[in-house]
Amino acid sequence: MKTDLSRRTLLCGFSAALATIGLPMAATAEKTGNPLFATAFMEGERFGMAILDSEGELLHRIALPGRGHDVTADSTGRHLVAFARRPGTFAVAVNRQKGSEPKVFACPPTRHFYGHGLFIDDDRLLVATENDYENGIGVLGLYDATDGFRRIGEWSSHGVGPHDLVMSPDGRSLIVANGGMETHPDFGRQILNLASMEPSLAFIDVADGSLKEKHTLPPDWARLSTRHMDITQDGQVFVGCQWQGEAAACPPLLLSFALGEDRREYDLGELAPRLDGYVGSVSVNQNEGQVAITSPHGDLAIMLDAGSGRVIGLQEGVDICGVAPLSGGFLTSSGTGRFGDHELKPIAFDNHILAL
Repeated sequence: MKTDLSRRTLLCGFSAALATIGLPMAATAEKTGNPLFATAFMEGERFGMAILDSEGELLHRIALPGRGHDVTADSTGRHLVAFARRPGTFAVAVNRQKGSEPKVFACPPTRHFYGHGLFIDDDRLLVATENDYENGIGVLGLYDATDGFRRIGEWSSHGVGPHDLVMSPDGRSLIVANGGMETHPDFGRQILNLASMEPSLAFIDVADGSLKEKHTLPPDWARLSTRHMDITQDGQVFVGCQWQGEAAACPPLLLSFALGEDRREYDLGELAPRLDGYVGSVSVNQNEGQVAITSPHGDLAIMLDAGSGRVIGLQEGVDICGVAPLSGGFLTSSGTGRFGDHELKPIAFDNHILAL
C-alpha cells in the first residue's frame, strides 16, 4: 500500500505541475534535413527528455517526474516514450505531432521498470522490461499504445533482471538481455544474488511471448551481466556487458549472438582493461557497417567494424555513455553535458541516445 500511494502521489503531482507550467520549448519548429535525437537528461534537481539536432541545438524539453534512462519511439518517430531509471515506476509518452500534454503512466505495484521498452505489433503495443521483485523474476509488461498505454498483461522475460531489448529484422522475435541480477526496491540497486547470477540472452516469439532460444554464459562468466544491445540488418545482436567480479578475471565485455548460432566474443586487446568492466551503451551504424560501445567508467568509446570486429576508432571523454549512429560514424553524449562536439552545461545527459 505504501508503494502504491507514493506512486500515485508522484504521478498526480507531476501531472498537476505540467498543467501549470506547460512544456518548455527551445524552438517552435524542428530543422529540416538535420538528424534529430532524443535523450533523457538532468539539470540540477530537474529531470527531462530532450530532443536535439546533431548540432547540439536543444529543440524541445519535456519534463519527467524523476530521472529517466532510455527513450523509445514507434516506427514513425512521432510517438516517444521515456522510461524511469531502475527502480523507477513511471513512463512518459509524447506525441510529437499533436503537441498535446505528455501521457504519464506507471507499471503496477510489485513491478518496476528497468528503463527500456519497444513498440511492436505495428506500433499498437509497447513492451517494457520490468522486475517482478517479490518473486525475483523478469517480466515484459504489455501496454496498449492505442488506449492510453493501459497495461493489458505481461510475458515472462525467461530470465532474471531483463534490461534492454531489440526486435529481429524479420519482426518475429524480441531479443531480451536478461542481466541475471536480482534486485528489490527496498534495497535500491544492490545485487541480491551475486553468488547465483545467471545472465542470458532470450529470443522470444513476438506472437505469444514463448521462448524460441536462450543463450547462457559459461559458469565462470556468471557475473557478466548482459545489459545493452543493438542489432544489425542481418540479425547479429551486439551485447555490451557489465562485470560484477574481480577486475583481473574480467571476460570479454562485447559479445554477439544470432538465432541458431554460437556466441561470438570480441577481443579488444589493450583497450579492454580501460573499460573498467563496464559497457554503458551499444549502437550499430547500419549504413557504415560499424558498431560502437561506450564506457562511462573508462571515459572511452570504441568503434569497431561490425563484420570483422576490428577496432577502427576511439574517442575519449569524461563520463561518455550515450551513443547513436550518425552519417559517417557516431554521435556521443556525456554526463558532463557534452552532446556531439557541443557543451550544454549545466545539463547532464543520461546513458542513452535515440536516433529519430
